[in-house]
Amino acid sequence: MKVIILAGGLGTRLSEETASRPKPMVEIGGKPMLWHIMNIYAKHGYSDFLIACGYKGEVIKEYFRNFLVHHGDIFINLRDGSCTVANSSAPDWQIGLIDTGLHTLTGGRLRRLKNLIRDETFMITYGDGLADIDINALVRFHRSHGKLATVTAVSPVARFGSLRIEGQSVTQFAEKPRTGEAWINGGFFVFEPHVLEYITGDQTALEGEPLERLASDGELLAYRHEGFWHPMDTLRDKQFLESLWLAGTAPWAAA
Repeated sequence: MKVIILAGGLGTRLSEETASRPKPMVEIGGKPMLWHIMNIYAKHGYSDFLIACGYKGEVIKEYFRNFLVHHGDIFINLRDGSCTVANSSAPDWQIGLIDTGLHTLTGGRLRRLKNLIRDETFMITYGDGLADIDINALVRFHRSHGKLATVTAVSPVARFGSLRIEGQSVTQFAEKPRTGEAWINGGFFVFEPHVLEYITGDQTALEGEPLERLASDGELLAYRHEGFWHPMDTLRDKQFLESLWLAGTAPWAAA
């Protein structure tokens, strides 16, 4: 099953860190957020990734292009320029780095990957949120209900969009927060390919009409994650996540 990570946004609320790199490349403990997110999936057996690049996507491409060199011993023949890497600690991941446009919105980025997704169930998440989520349990939940889409519902943070849940069904998806809501959109989606038909073009935000329509059609269910979840939207968020990592208490690393 492919894992898509949305990594093309401008990251304006973290401008201290994103002037020279995209937000998913901001480091926690010396590793990009993107690496941490990919590890969450890989620990559960999912290592086929599509990274939807946009703003400063070349930084992401250069990082992974040189990943093998930076995680192994290098032997260079200066006469012919050949280079051999030995004792590499690089993980066994398959990664597609796809330019999905500078100003494309989240839904549009996903739709641009349609030919690579084909007719298979797939997962998608944002490039700026960490959780100690059990990905295998999430996938089992999605497969058990037979609907088109599953969203992971997490504990609320006031500035994020909210979910209204009855039983296991999402009855309303609102991009703007509402006072008193118990759950919010935490990313970590599982989608069937038909979800792409809810997206009309580049300027479609996934969190707008597509998820709202899926909810109203009864095709969006919520997987409740009651454990750790935290975004990295501000410098304060970054410092908090960094403190957990440096203290050896990062919940997403132990999941």
